[in-house]
Amino acid sequence: MESVSRPGFGGAVWRRSSYSNQEGGNCVEVADGLPGVVAVRDSKVSGSPVVVVPAGSWRVFVGGVRVDRRF
Repeated sequence: MESVSRPGFGGAVWRRSSYSNQEGGNCVEVADGLPGVVAVRDSKVSGSPVVVVPAGSWRVFVGGVRVDRRF
């Protein structure tokens, strides 16, 4: 994933997948350096609302996506 440094959510460093379109396509950004949580937002709107999930739940989700793309 590519690091994207933007102001907002507590100085978090946002990143998006290297598979995402660099022209602002349909993608999400994540900030996973936060204690115990992962923040997720719309990559097209840096000031968009942030969804915060427990880090353990995020790991389960990502693991499921890697194994079964229909997750």
